[in-house]
Amino acid sequence: MLNNNAFLSELDEIIASRHLLKHPFYQLWSEGKLSLDSLRQYAKQYYSHVLAFPTYVSGAHSNCAAIKDRQELLGNLIEEEGGQTTHAELWLRFAEALEVSRDEVEQTVPLPETAALDASFSDLTKRRSFIAAIAALYAYELQLADVAESKQAGLKQFYGITERRGLEFFIVHRSIDIVHARTTREMLARHTIDEESRGIAKEAVKEATDALWSFLDGVQREYVTKAA
Repeated sequence: MLNNNAFLSELDEIIASRHLLKHPFYQLWSEGKLSLDSLRQYAKQYYSHVLAFPTYVSGAHSNCAAIKDRQELLGNLIEEEGGQTTHAELWLRFAEALEVSRDEVEQTVPLPETAALDASFSDLTKRRSFIAAIAALYAYELQLADVAESKQAGLKQFYGITERRGLEFFIVHRSIDIVHARTTREMLARHTIDEESRGIAKEAVKEATDALWSFLDGVQREYVTKAA
C-alpha cells in the first residue's frame, strides 16, 4: 500500500495534469490576448462558483465528525463570508472594474458547463462523504493561489486594472489559499488511510478538476471561439 506522502503526491499529479493555468482561456489571459468582452463574460459566469463556494465548505463541515477538522473548516468559511466584505463582494468589485454592473452579474444565465460545475461541487461536498468533500476542496484550493497571481498580473499588465478595489479578490486568494490547501491536504493525510478512502479521494479530485476545466471549456467556446 502507498504511504500517505506517496498517495498525496499522486493526487497532486492528477491536479497538475489539469491545472487551470494550462487551459487555453487562462493562457490567453496571461498573454493579454483575451478581449475585454471575453473577460466580462467570464466574470459574469464565474460569479456563481464564487457565490456558492462557501456552501461547499459548509457541506464539508457538516459532513465532518472530528472537532479539530470542523474548527479548521469553520475558519475557512468565516474568511469567505464572515464579514461585510465577502469574497462574493470582492468578485463583484472586480466585475465593476471591468465595467460590468452588479445587476448584470447577478442576473446572468449560467452556461451548461457553469451549472455543471455547481452541480459537481454540490454533490461532492454536500451529498457524499467527508473525504470526497475535502478532496474536492483540495483540488480547487491547491491551484487557486497560482491562478490568482497569474490573473492579477495579466489584469495589471494588459487590461489596465491596477486599483486595489478591482484586484482584491486575487490579492486575498494569492495568500489564503496557500493556507487552505495546506489545511485540506493535512486532513486528507489523516483520513485517507486505506484503499477505500484513497479511492474516494482520488475519484473526487478527478471529478472536481474535470468540472473546473469543463467550465473554462464552456467560456472559451462561447466567448472566445464563437466571438472570433
